[in-house]
Formats: sequence, C-alpha cells, structure tokens
Amino acid sequence: MLWWSPDPREVLFPQEFHRSGSLGRALRTRGFEYHVDRDFEAVLVGCAAPRAHSPGTWITAEMHAAYLNLHHRGLAHSAEIWRAGRLVGGVYGVRLGRVYFGESMFSLERDASKAALDGLVRQGLAEGLIMIDCQLPSAHLRSLGSRAIPRSEFLARLAQALGEGER
Repeated sequence: MLWWSPDPREVLFPQEFHRSGSLGRALRTRGFEYHVDRDFEAVLVGCAAPRAHSPGTWITAEMHAAYLNLHHRGLAHSAEIWRAGRLVGGVYGVRLGRVYFGESMFSLERDASKAALDGLVRQGLAEGLIMIDCQLPSAHLRSLGSRAIPRSEFLARLAQALGEGER
C-alpha cells in the first residue's frame, strides 16, 4: 500500500481557517446542510470519480475497502454537504486524537467542498482538534488558510496531539 509522507507537509490549523466572504454568503444562501458520516461511502465514491484536471484516482478498490473498514471501526469520518436531499460535496479522512488526516475531497457544486471543510473546522474547534493534515498544497487549500511546515515539525506536533509528549 502506498504511504505518503511529504516534506514539507501541508497542514491547516483550525484556528487559522479563512472563511472568505463568498464562502460565508454561500453558507447563508445556498441551502447547504452539514452532516457527519451520513453517507461515508458516497463521499468515497465522489472523491474517486473522474475529474477534468486529473486522468485517474489513487482511490483503488483496495483503498476503498480499507477506508470503509476504518469507517466501520470508528476511525474514518466524512464531513458532508447536502442540498435539497442530495450529497453535493464532502471530505473524508481519519481522526486520531486531536488530528484529522484529510484524504480527499470533492464538490459537485461550487463551494460545496469548501463548505464541508468549514463544517469540519467548526466541529473540530468545538472538539479540541488542533491540526488537519492536508498532506500536499493546493491553491484551493491555501485560500482557506493551509500552510506548509517541515516534516520534523509535523511529527513533533503529531506526537503532542496524540499525547506522546505528556508522559
């Protein structure tokens, strides 16, 4: 199985999340509803669907099965945006301690994946989440406040978030 550990590592600290004016308007006017784990598998499928800017997906059948297993064990979760009874965007990842490891996101409507991340951040702040691992940078994530940190800093913060530095 492919293991990814880039240096530097792209992260989003929930307290640094940037909600643009257009995202705020979308959240107020578009009829988006935020849910967690309402249809985890549909989010997996949405993330694996072909995209105009990408020829394929890294979410193989084996990865799909592995993430479903993690979800059934209570470790993998989806942040979802629904509108008019239809899933229109989401993000999924693995939550360990106070860190959410974002794996992939998708959007069928403008701002839907950003709205899912906004919901994840709001929920995470309420639950003491200190870091969302984004792995790799993108203009999309940077516009929301993500930034690169050295792998060594990422690993130190991860150890602290998992309680390893508190013994």
